[in-house]
Amino acid sequence: MSVVSYEVRDAVATLTLNRPHTRNALNAELRGAIRDGFASFASDESARVLVLAAEGETFCAGGDLTEMAALGTAVIPRNFVPAITEFTECHKPVIAAVQGPALGGGFWLVQNCDLVVAADDARFGITEAKWGRGAPWSTPLFSLIGARHALELMVTAEPIDAYRAREMGLVNHVVPVAELAVRAQALAHRIATLAPLSIRTSVQMVRAHRAQVAGDLADTAWTMWEPVYESADAQEGPRAFTEKRPPRWQGK
Repeated sequence: MSVVSYEVRDAVATLTLNRPHTRNALNAELRGAIRDGFASFASDESARVLVLAAEGETFCAGGDLTEMAALGTAVIPRNFVPAITEFTECHKPVIAAVQGPALGGGFWLVQNCDLVVAADDARFGITEAKWGRGAPWSTPLFSLIGARHALELMVTAEPIDAYRAREMGLVNHVVPVAELAVRAQALAHRIATLAPLSIRTSVQMVRAHRAQVAGDLADTAWTMWEPVYESADAQEGPRAFTEKRPPRWQGK
């Protein structure tokens, strides 16, 4: 069974994560399949909008800690979680349709989307501190929700619900779980009926703003977090997860 599905109907593409038995954890296979799906959308002239969705009750639990423990994963690359912005000529909008938790790398994936429709059971969190991992990818949050809100997410590892996320500006719409797919598709179809050059330039402008605001801070952040990724604690977190026990932190 494929770890993603990709289909196009009436100018709207839908890319669906399909590892529900792992809470759609981002192992190497899934990350590669997402990147391939984005590439298909970027090159598909019949598709004007993409909806990023997921099977199961969890949108995405983040990086696959079991795989990280097995591989001894250290510093992760910037493109660890695929983003449509990797395809620099693609300025078509991407809508995240989020149900259940979107944590760590899953939250990162949502932030890479242009619009967010969340089910009322959705939760968003930066849980890296629970596992000794890093969050250099969180820099766009400082301009989206402010440094204090972003810092609280990072240092408490406590997710926020969909309504709080909407208040902060992370989510466009909150809908009942049963209506998530329909509402996300309706938004996508509305966008797909409008002038494509106007839509693409709007998306391009907002993405350029986000990149400019992050600026040099993004480069600095990845450098700052390297010692964390290379620490003993960064290996202990995934190992503890795999062994189903509390981590034993050393602070080094």
